[in-house]
Amino acid sequence: MTRITSLIVRKDDLSQRKLTTHDAPPLAPGEALAKVDRFAFTANNVTYGVVGERIGYWKFFPTAEDGWGIIPVWGFADIVESNAPDVRVGERLYGYWPMASHLVLSPAKVKETRLTDGAAHRAELPPVYNAYARVSNDADYDPSMDDERMTLHPLYATSYCLYDFSKDNGWFGATQAIIPSASSKTAIGVAYAFRADPQSPRIVGVTSLRNAAAVRALGLYDDVIVYDDMDSRIDAAAPALIIDMSGSGPVIGRLHKLLGDNMRYTSNVGITHYDAGGMGVDFIRERSAMFFAPGHIQKRAADWGPGVFERKAFEFWRDSALKSREWLAIRRETGADAVERAFADVYGGCTAANAAWVVGF
Repeated sequence: MTRITSLIVRKDDLSQRKLTTHDAPPLAPGEALAKVDRFAFTANNVTYGVVGERIGYWKFFPTAEDGWGIIPVWGFADIVESNAPDVRVGERLYGYWPMASHLVLSPAKVKETRLTDGAAHRAELPPVYNAYARVSNDADYDPSMDDERMTLHPLYATSYCLYDFSKDNGWFGATQAIIPSASSKTAIGVAYAFRADPQSPRIVGVTSLRNAAAVRALGLYDDVIVYDDMDSRIDAAAPALIIDMSGSGPVIGRLHKLLGDNMRYTSNVGITHYDAGGMGVDFIRERSAMFFAPGHIQKRAADWGPGVFERKAFEFWRDSALKSREWLAIRRETGADAVERAFADVYGGCTAANAAWVVGF
């Protein structure tokens, strides 16, 4: 009998976590059991937990314990049992997994290089999270890029969405794009995309004093400013688009007050400053909105047809991931203790900006 190990967390207090184990249920006709090989754990995954109730991330992998949930992660898994006629034992999948050793899938819409988890509880959730790449059948699959795919593909896909959304809206009339938490990997991806487009606004990265040197060394931002210097260094006379990775109320409130009418739009993306929420009285709500990448992907599917945006985003990720090897250090560990260490390190803000965890049970 296969035992499934999971790391679960309190939905209302992510600092509380524990390991659980239970027997894998017998497979019903049409189901398959995937053994999760490895997955990345970054600040993006913590954001899934922070906004889990609001956006629905807890619904993907429900637990039997009230008040507890499983944070989703991106990674690779291998099929170890199958009652699904079109899915064979031994094939490898890339996609959205629980922080667990195994997952029972209900493969649906099975195509040569793609399938969907058709589990009933996932039917109303965003399709992009329910799709799995059948990399064993993909002639372009490069195993040497597995770590970058787990670590950077979900982040750089969001980066490309932010770039495309901003361009589609004429940069909101801005001549500068200000990116708080500029050391975050999604922010770096946005900088790669803006840097490659000569029509984009100049890019201003805002970061901590601790990370400033590393952010400047990337050579992606036109200017790098530390939080304490925002009032004196940011050009308040230039129309600005803010792409906020921090979720820090004090930071965004200060920026909105400083820019006033020249704050043309704010995309609220990430929450790297978990304990600084609440945007405060200076936050300009009518020109701000939470950015939800799956919604933009669905819009582009309607605009361009199925798969076109995904191909563009994948090419961007691949090219940017290769560039990222110059600065990204990946820490690889295996075992339940390693999973717990990765969670504690990232949630505690102890993971360096140029580092990432890849772990597995």
